[in-house]
Amino acid sequence: MSFSLDVNLLLYATDAASPLHERGRAFVETCMRDGELLCLGWPTLLSYLRIATHPSIFSRPLAPAEAAANVEALIGLPHVRCLAEEEGFWDVYREVTAPVATRGNLVPDAHLAALLRQHGVKTLYTHDRDFLKFDFLDVRDPLA
Repeated sequence: MSFSLDVNLLLYATDAASPLHERGRAFVETCMRDGELLCLGWPTLLSYLRIATHPSIFSRPLAPAEAAANVEALIGLPHVRCLAEEEGFWDVYREVTAPVATRGNLVPDAHLAALLRQHGVKTLYTHDRDFLKFDFLDVRDPLA
């Protein structure tokens, strides 16, 4: 069995100022120790780098080297796989977005959903209810 994480959980795990920090950190640490196959999309990891270092989003943003070290700690684990688009991705994206009006902030979510679909990953842990729009995903909120 495999699963994936949305960027918001990685950000909560990092942002000590967030009221969800402790629960987010505990959950991500469990995922890091558990050993179950954790599939992380490159869009998720790059979004983490973008947001965690952004001074308009975090009250105390990470230095780029700190954020990169967090990503390296994750992708260096033996049970973590990084997912990238493969041949035919556009067709999968179009299939995933056909029943959903995909615009604005839903575009990156649809990108991740299509990437997970292309790689056969069905379980996504997130605190973002927008992923419920993609009915093939088993969306779970570990912070609820």
